[in-house]
Order: sequence, then C-alpha cells, then structure tokens
Amino acid sequence: MDVDPLLTQARQLWIELAGAPVAFPTRGVAVVASAESSTCPPGWVGIVALGDAAICTVPTDDLVGVVTRACHMLPVAALTDPERLAAVLPVTQVLGPATLAYCDDHSYRPQRRQPIEQLPVHHPDLVDFLASVPAEDAAECGLTDITSAAYVLRAGTAIVAAAGYRHWPRRVAHLSVLTAPSRRGRGLARAVAGAATADSLADGLVPQWRARPAASRRVARALGFRELGAQLSVRVGGSDQTRLGPGSNTTAP
Repeated sequence: MDVDPLLTQARQLWIELAGAPVAFPTRGVAVVASAESSTCPPGWVGIVALGDAAICTVPTDDLVGVVTRACHMLPVAALTDPERLAAVLPVTQVLGPATLAYCDDHSYRPQRRQPIEQLPVHHPDLVDFLASVPAEDAAECGLTDITSAAYVLRAGTAIVAAAGYRHWPRRVAHLSVLTAPSRRGRGLARAVAGAATADSLADGLVPQWRARPAASRRVARALGFRELGAQLSVRVGGSDQTRLGPGSNTTAP
C-alpha cells in the first residue's frame, strides 16, 4: 500500500502538537490526556482527523475513558462534526470545525504573474490595511503572526490583499490570507496566497491551509491544496477556557 507523504507529514505535525505520546491508529481514534496540548485551547478537548484515523487530546486523565467511549460510537469522519459529537458527549462550546489542507511541489498550481510586492509584517502599509478591514477579519486572518514576508497586492497605493505564513513545527508553513471585503471574488486571495505558497515550497516547507469558510477552501483547492482532514475543539462539561493556541483559526481569504 502506497504511503501518502503529505498525510504522513501532516500527522507528524499534529502528533507533536498533541504534547503527549500518541499516534494515529491504522483506523479509528486514539485518545490521550495532555494538559500541554496545542491542538486546542487549554482545558478543552481537541480532535484532529486525518485520513482514516484521528487523535484526540483531553485535559485530564479522568476524561480519557469517557471521551474514548464516546468517540468509538462514531465513524472517524463524524468526530469533527459538532452536532454528531454533541450527541455522544456533553459539549458546551465549540471551535471549528476547520478543514486541514496541504500542498507539495507536485500538487501546487502556479498562478498567473501579478505585481506582487513583499513587505515586512510590521510595514506601515500593512498595518493600515489590517486597520481598514473589520476587526473580526483582521483578528481571524492571523497576518500579524506570520514569520515570513507579507505578499501584497495594491490598488493604487493601498494594499487590497495580503498573505504570508507562520513557521510551525515539522517544517510546516501555516498560511494566512486576507482580502479587503470590497475586493473579494476577483482572484486576489489566490494570487497572494499562491506567492506565499510558492515561497514556502522553495524553502522546503509543507504549506498548511486551515479554513472554515467555503470561499477560503475554494482558494486552497485552486492552488492545489488537498483536503486531508479536519480539526475540532470542544469544551466538555465545566472545563475552563483560556487563551487560544495553534488550534485557533488563522485563514481568511
């Protein structure tokens, strides 16, 4: 049986983020207690399904048995469906689900050349662009957290679309994309995200696209990203929510 190298690399990333010894089973789900999990907010349950298997982190040992029994009642594809999971677990809050998609040199689709400019993340023009969009969009896109250059398109002197990526463990490049609301639907997200993706591939990284909106997923597919699974974070019972970790959504075209 051929091994999908992208699936293998994606699983290695999320195993590391789990923060405790765990592995994706051949099929089904593996549950582990991990107070240090970065797959979800602290105190939450984090589920990552990739291919035909999933891993799940829970904040305390006493939840391992409960969550394991609940997860075994569902097929892997349903573990990141909030409604179906809530039917077997006392879910009180939900983050996600988000689709996880990955790209490599073979699947990437180069984009038509456009006058894309590279800027440092703290460049005043990029700061102005983020201030010009709705606050929710600016926070969701994750552009303030990128560790690459920002790849931008302008209309006149104003930036109207930007993309970049943050270096994650296992040489993964986590993409962030944002287009001005009035300019969406014109291929701008695809252009800037394509530039960021090409740059990450040239550096030997594995681009990751994490998204909930259908429009964002369409952009990823147009660039050659393959959807390999999904991620869901849930709060069970009275577990405490604190700040978000890498499980938070950071892709908005």
